[in-house]
Amino acid sequence: MRTAIHFGENSLNRLTEIPYQRVLIITDPYVVESRMIDLITEPLKKAGKEFDLFFDVVPDAPLDKIAAGVRKFLEYQPEAVVSVGGGSAIDSAKAIREFALKINPYAHVAMIAVPTTSGTGSEVTSFAVVNDTEHHVKYPLVADSLTAEEAILDAELVRSVPPSVTADTGMDVFTHAVESYVSTAHNEFSAALAEKSIEICGVFLLRAYLDGNDMHARQKMHVASCLAGLSFNTAGLGITHSMAHQLGALFHVPHGRANAMLLPHVIEYNSEIDKYSRSQKEYHPSVKRYSTIAHVLGLSNFNKVMTVRSLVNWIQLMQKEMNIPTTIQELRTIAPEDYFGAIETMAEAALADACTATNPKTPTKQEIMKIYAKLWA
Repeated sequence: MRTAIHFGENSLNRLTEIPYQRVLIITDPYVVESRMIDLITEPLKKAGKEFDLFFDVVPDAPLDKIAAGVRKFLEYQPEAVVSVGGGSAIDSAKAIREFALKINPYAHVAMIAVPTTSGTGSEVTSFAVVNDTEHHVKYPLVADSLTAEEAILDAELVRSVPPSVTADTGMDVFTHAVESYVSTAHNEFSAALAEKSIEICGVFLLRAYLDGNDMHARQKMHVASCLAGLSFNTAGLGITHSMAHQLGALFHVPHGRANAMLLPHVIEYNSEIDKYSRSQKEYHPSVKRYSTIAHVLGLSNFNKVMTVRSLVNWIQLMQKEMNIPTTIQELRTIAPEDYFGAIETMAEAALADACTATNPKTPTKQEIMKIYAKLWA
């Protein structure tokens, strides 16, 4: 664990203690306009720190906005960056620091990540995703130098997150935990982190969705997001993410929502168990791990087929409870001819995605195309 994690009530007070005098805050316009930024700037002012703001951040971290942030970074020359926001803001800050220090490696510049959604786990990972909007391609960046030195998990920053975003980001957390748990690169440490994240999601995700002022549930989901991030930072992910990245790049489906929609289909594909399956003498190795996930959630363990089916049913029930569409058709934003016309391109890009390498089953292009087709309706 490269990142020092501060969590719990009043954890933002850490900003009064940081050993840096000159700070660049990177965030998005909403954090500034909603005055949420005051939760960051007040502790810095109290401690007599100098700071400046870069808040020209938009979803999916487009390259032109990254370039603007690099210019701001090089002009201001901070000792530390405080990134405040969801995955896009934190990924933008990671990329800005990385590229700026490649251009002008004047000193070590620390990163303090403060997430405002309980979803990406970006505050503790060595990954960032940047978006080439001209060519409709998302590029994952992977380097230890992208990892934040510190993360601050204060649920006060997620109190105002609307239910739909709580649902999407919460299912992103769950997908991170599930995919890292069944990944080919999992180990005992990553598995322990994933199991705890899954357990927390099972108890607190719906609570946080139904009552945004349930701060106990909010804090728990904030921690679950971080635990899942630590897990997949070591173990990697799988084709749910590879395929979701393409839905986001081409059709702007929110990332967590795309994951939630794809996950039941990917579990069926990886486990080789669907609603027509019967008991078998031997099962795919991932079945044992999916069964453990079901057990953690308190689901049926009568036999392997029923157990995997109960996990898929639980995910689909959560989608319905939180008004997450289960099919692309339900989104009502994508024409069938556009979607089916893009399936082959999306499948090729998903195969080349970095997350595919650690999927428990090696897919073919045709198999990925088939999953995309099933997702329509």
